[in-house]
Order: sequence, then C-alpha cells, then structure tokens
Amino acid sequence: MAISGKISVEFEIQVPATKYFNILTKEFHNIQNICERVHGANLHQGDDWHCTDSVKQWTCLIDGKVITCKEKIEAIDEEKKSLSYKLFDGDVGENYKVFNMSVQLSETNNECALVKWSIEYEKINEDAKTPYAYLEFLEKGTKEVADHLLKA
Repeated sequence: MAISGKISVEFEIQVPATKYFNILTKEFHNIQNICERVHGANLHQGDDWHCTDSVKQWTCLIDGKVITCKEKIEAIDEEKKSLSYKLFDGDVGENYKVFNMSVQLSETNNECALVKWSIEYEKINEDAKTPYAYLEFLEKGTKEVADHLLKA
C-alpha cells in the first residue's frame, strides 16, 4: 500500500471559470452558507479569508463523518485560475503528514468551466485511508456552489 500519492478528479460545471474562481478568491467565507457538507468555518489566524497569510478552521462532513482541520492558501494564480491549499491539524493531521490540495479552472466556453481538483498526500502510516472521500467532498461541494451561482 502506498504511503504517499496524488489523486485527482476532473469535471465540468455550468458556470464560467472566472465566476467560480471569484468565489474561491473573493467570497470563500460564504462557502459555509452554500455547501451543506460544510458545517462551519472561521478565520483562525489573520485578517483576510483570501490571502496566503491567513489560516481558516473548518468543520465538514466527509464520508459520513464530521471532521475538523485547518487550511491555508499556499498560492493564488489569477492568470491561470488556480489555487493551492495546505490542510493540517484536526482529523487531517491525525492521518496525514502532508495534505495539499489544488484546483485549476479553465474555460470550456463562455458559460462552462472545466474544474480539476488534485490532492497530494503522505499518510502517517499504512492504516490511513487514501483520501478519495476528500476528493468526493470537493467535487460535490464544487457542484453545489456552481448550482448556487446559477440560481443567483
């Protein structure tokens, strides 16, 4: 069994890439009000939800279990519409030495976007699960936000 690896999922949403990227970079604090799987989020450290210096505390429902973790934005690339995050502490820290997520958005046409989420991980030990449930959480959450944007 692999201790470290990288997994990803790619899918299309019916929202322009720029509009969805704006949620991630300018309105991330609202995700907890949009996604039913996000039970709570707060700014743990820093003054701004949308910068690389801040740390957020999350409580989410993943694979039927309420988990907690902290998250920090590692990099934002406006031009490429990509973000990378580091997750740590809480349930994530109990199972993974390294847990990095990234999202890449690209336009498929003026009304749709291709979304690619990736997770790079290193397990604490072989008993920790490969984080497929986290990938499923990201895909379902992305689609839920996209549906919300379509109604707005």
